[in-house]
Amino acid sequence: MAKKVVVFDYGSGNVHSALKALEHAGASVTLTKDRARALDAEGLVVPGVGAFEAVMTALVEAGGDQIIDSRLAGGKAVLGICVGLQVMFDTGTEHGVTTAGLGQWPGVVDKLDAPQLPHMGWNTVEAPEGSVLFQGVEGERFYFVHSYAATQFELTGGGPFAEPLVTWSEHGERFVAAVENGPLAATQFHPEKSGPAGLRVLANWVDSL
Repeated sequence: MAKKVVVFDYGSGNVHSALKALEHAGASVTLTKDRARALDAEGLVVPGVGAFEAVMTALVEAGGDQIIDSRLAGGKAVLGICVGLQVMFDTGTEHGVTTAGLGQWPGVVDKLDAPQLPHMGWNTVEAPEGSVLFQGVEGERFYFVHSYAATQFELTGGGPFAEPLVTWSEHGERFVAAVENGPLAATQFHPEKSGPAGLRVLANWVDSL
């Protein structure tokens, strides 16, 4: 039976491609912000397009922060995409504005130190040994569109989940391309726009639910 996945509908841009990609990856997908359905689903996807502050404001207004907290407390899977990864960190600094994130991971999302921004297009990643998301696509390229990123990740044992697996990429400087942290996973790139390799990442996630 297909795994039930909710894409959280809090007004974050066009999510049509994400819905289609998740269906292609084998999930039974619903787009909703209904709290009960978001809590009940086997997997919750948190997309994110635009500025950190705008995404956080819309997410909190829709109750997404509480839903994410509740799911993770119960060990239920959450997948963030693009700014959906960024808001999992403590803070985001964009256009001189510092905004509190969801605080699932310590650290700051800031402007990349790169000669050309946004970082837009295909790039390789360095996936760690044992990665579930990148199983079978470790050497592939993925599609990025962003000017901001987390360039450090420091979270060691002592938390409720196993030590995180962090995948890195580089554009001007090294930055976090994906994180796998128990039930919480996220990608800075857009798997739904990354062709067969991106579909494999989504399928790996759906299969893990």
